[in-house]
Amino acid sequence: MKKILFASTLALSLLSCRENKSQQAPAVENAVDKAESSVSSSIKKNTRSYGNLVHEIYDELLKNNKPLQELDQKIETINKETEETIAEYDNVIGKSETYYNDAVTLSNSVTDSITKKQIEQEIKTSSDRYKLKTKTIKDLIDKIRKNNAAILDHYVAFKIRKTLPEIEKYQNAHPLKADSLNQFINKQNKLLEELKKLK
Repeated sequence: MKKILFASTLALSLLSCRENKSQQAPAVENAVDKAESSVSSSIKKNTRSYGNLVHEIYDELLKNNKPLQELDQKIETINKETEETIAEYDNVIGKSETYYNDAVTLSNSVTDSITKKQIEQEIKTSSDRYKLKTKTIKDLIDKIRKNNAAILDHYVAFKIRKTLPEIEKYQNAHPLKADSLNQFINKQNKLLEELKKLK
């Protein structure tokens, strides 16, 4: 019985595959209207992909928009300058902090307890002095980093706001139709009824 059912199902599947290809074409053709928008063609042509459609659409907007190009250049420049501005400070502070950590680790190898206690106190005193000396610098670096993060956050929000109307134009230019889906469901239902009748 199972073999007969399997053979019947296979035969029906093969028959449905052999149906005229012209009957399948409307399913593709009727899926969306053929209208095109400027953004739909630019999305298709876009070769510079970040894997994010917001970036892809925004890149297309950049191409013919001088003010947007200038803004993008300012963001890129300030981001690069942020890293360059704080790099030397980070380097000096980082090396000093590494030194103190290494000094504490090394002091653990001192076996004489009195000497060990003395050297640990000297390390702590020097480290505390340096922390106090560099507190203002660290606070300013933190402020620069927070400002840069805020700039990037606002730029991301701006990109999304700028591209939302473009994706809506694309959606309006490609309204989806239910016709082909309904036709396919009818086709499935027909096959399902045939299968139910099989004994």
